[in-house]
Amino acid sequence: MSAFYRIGLFARTHGVHGAMKLDPLTDSSSRFRGLKEAYVELHGSMTPVQLCVQSVSPDAVIVKIDGYDTPEQANALRGAYLCVDRAHAVKLPKDTYFIADMIGCDTFDTDGNAFGKLTNVYETGANDVYEIEQGKLMVPALKRVLHEVDTDGKRIVFDAGVLKEVGLFAD
Repeated sequence: MSAFYRIGLFARTHGVHGAMKLDPLTDSSSRFRGLKEAYVELHGSMTPVQLCVQSVSPDAVIVKIDGYDTPEQANALRGAYLCVDRAHAVKLPKDTYFIADMIGCDTFDTDGNAFGKLTNVYETGANDVYEIEQGKLMVPALKRVLHEVDTDGKRIVFDAGVLKEVGLFAD
């Protein structure tokens, strides 16, 4: 399972004191309220940072990272991710999962057929869509199709009957 979760993408500078506009990558941008410690993922490495959240709206969060005091310094964060470690991740309701934990899970149906690894999850608005083996199979994330999800064991089992009805197979 993932040790870090991406919660925002640094989009652009904001103001003259080094603040940045962050595009939230979470279901609820309220999770940023009170956040003081996080990690910046830049060029494949995680750097712990102290931050101050200046404002939160549904589609933007303004943050100030300690040590980034000018727009020029802050602009170096553009395109980087703001992350939290597993200990500081939000607690999920029953039967919901972090996308990062689902990526790489082996997929099967209740008839025992193996389909390969879940390689991507598309957030479409209506419901997520699971991509298996780079498009070999596309499955809408519906409760009725999910028979079992075991992110610890890296295994997802689809209901075979429902999968035949709603799954989009490449062949």
